[in-house]
Amino acid sequence: MPASPSPSTMIIFLTLLSFSYVAKALAGIFMKISSTQIERRFEISSSLAGLIDGSFEIGNLFVIVFVSYFGSKLHRPKLIGIGCLLMGTGSILMALPHFFMGYYRYSKEINIDPSENSTSNLPNCLINQMLSLNRTPPEIIERGCVKKSGSHMWIYVFMGNMLRGIGETPIVPLGISYIDDFAKEGHSSLYLGTVNAMGMTGLVFAFMLGSLFAKMYVDIGYVDLSTIRITPKDSRWVGAWWLGFLVSGIVSIISSIPFFFLPLNPNKPQKERKVSLFLHVLKTNDKRNQIVNLTNQRKYITKNVTGFFQSLKSILTNPLYVIFVIFTLLHMSSYIASITYIIKMVEQQYGWSASKTNFLLGILALPAVAIGMFSGGYIIKKFKLSLVGLAKLAFCSATVHLLSQVLHFFLICESKSVAGLTLTYDGNSPVRSHVDVPLSYCNSECNCDESQWEPVCGNNGITYLSPCLAGCKSSSGNKEPIVFYNCSCVEVTGIQNKNYSAHLGECPRDDACTRKSYVYFVIQVLDAFLCAIGLTSYSVLVIRIVQPELKALAIGFHSMIMRSLGGILVPIYFGALIDTTCMKWSTNSCGARGACRIYNSTYLGRAFFGLKVALLFPVLVLLIVFIFVVKKKFHGKDTKVSENERQVMDEANLEFLYDSEHFVPSAEEQ
Repeated sequence: MPASPSPSTMIIFLTLLSFSYVAKALAGIFMKISSTQIERRFEISSSLAGLIDGSFEIGNLFVIVFVSYFGSKLHRPKLIGIGCLLMGTGSILMALPHFFMGYYRYSKEINIDPSENSTSNLPNCLINQMLSLNRTPPEIIERGCVKKSGSHMWIYVFMGNMLRGIGETPIVPLGISYIDDFAKEGHSSLYLGTVNAMGMTGLVFAFMLGSLFAKMYVDIGYVDLSTIRITPKDSRWVGAWWLGFLVSGIVSIISSIPFFFLPLNPNKPQKERKVSLFLHVLKTNDKRNQIVNLTNQRKYITKNVTGFFQSLKSILTNPLYVIFVIFTLLHMSSYIASITYIIKMVEQQYGWSASKTNFLLGILALPAVAIGMFSGGYIIKKFKLSLVGLAKLAFCSATVHLLSQVLHFFLICESKSVAGLTLTYDGNSPVRSHVDVPLSYCNSECNCDESQWEPVCGNNGITYLSPCLAGCKSSSGNKEPIVFYNCSCVEVTGIQNKNYSAHLGECPRDDACTRKSYVYFVIQVLDAFLCAIGLTSYSVLVIRIVQPELKALAIGFHSMIMRSLGGILVPIYFGALIDTTCMKWSTNSCGARGACRIYNSTYLGRAFFGLKVALLFPVLVLLIVFIFVVKKKFHGKDTKVSENERQVMDEANLEFLYDSEHFVPSAEEQ
């Protein structure tokens, strides 16, 4: 009788794997919540930021086949350790550009220096002065462009995120298989649940840290913060995005070290696993042929390659599986878009800071998702749902999510009143287009740089792109609160108090929009809970609609489709859609278009939620077709989940939900 594994060995492995799950959650969430910060820091568009976000999946796809096939044949603890090491290295690589790019310049005329007061050159209206006095001289622009050679350093973030995707690949599948092989009989589900719960705590911790880092200025420790005149609510604010990657990278590297000292086999023979027919044939042939010559190897490979394609053909000609892949891709695409761009949406619609949004997501939405997932699993087990029951549960989940997106149309706030973008500069008439709005008589003689972005809020409630374009002649000084006086464009709107002043910063949202923001978040939390219940059924459906020997291949192919067509493409095309609603682009130090400063919030909301509705409506149609086909195919047959499939279902469930960081529950994800 072989010796039983030491309980301490398994406990050590569980502890280390839980730690790696926390590190994985930190890195994944930091990437999502830092997307907007990265966009501003590197002066790039939302679509390019989406490509950077999708590089994680690109890296994952590079090695997923290798890990899936060879992982169980090699030293799994060491492979997990190597994965954590690569994941940590990738995270640190993502943070490195911060140390090479110089100080962040949030305004054209400001060249941040720790020893200088950055509020000394605010652009006021200079009547009868040369235009060049108010514009940045060409030689300064050229020098700034040379100094800011880091304009393409987003490539390091792209490569680091890709490396992080490569490193994260072995953690989940090899960790689960190691527990399943060497845990005591009946303990696997408990162990997997423990590791999974630790991963959820890592998500909450990541959002809390993300909230803290978002409040910190990007160059904290390098500049005098009293000279920074923008706040976390400003569209130019960049938090300490790099600090999150540095922390997650260090945690990942530390978590990797103990894995290299764990044994390949903790004194227990590997249990016979339920694997696909393809892998079973490979193992059988390996046992029969200890020494295989070159000719037999070729025959062997050819035979199994043929078997692989036959198996792939089998699942791709299965109508239920094909329908399942399509509607889950559409459904998950909506969630991926939500988690990727929720910070930007809330900021542009309701004026919330990234710090506030991250905090609320961590303490409210994530627990709702966790409770929903456990509730979904309980419902499936309690009522022993058949395939039809599982499909109906998924239909309810998709319906709730679709209705929540429709409700969002009623919660969209009107675009801010911005002179030169939504109104004429005198503030009296709306404009048809935000492009090339002509100057008004109130600021035509001010010699303003129209590309300047230094917004001020007039006491008439209108935002102006700069004090100069508001016609302001003087200011109160360099210390907050900075107030501008004798603003001619504020004067012509006919306010009664004769106080033609403006203060630095955009005008806040009105009370009606603020109330909408709270309703919006309540809907998100409820949606997160209800949708998490239904999404649990997907992990069971994928292993119930194919032949038992094809389960592993079905899960793997489904994961590949979700990554390639969902995880990589969704952030890009949603980002491109968001870019079309931008009203004011920044101009970087080289004179090229940078990041977007302000969006038309009405068009942004309609476009974003409209595309999500367009993705979700076919999901309901396909689920109806799916239910009809299931009833027809399994009429009179028992399609309930049997007890001897519980363990396989649990493993597939974890694979499905945690295989990709995009499926990690989050705030607006639901």
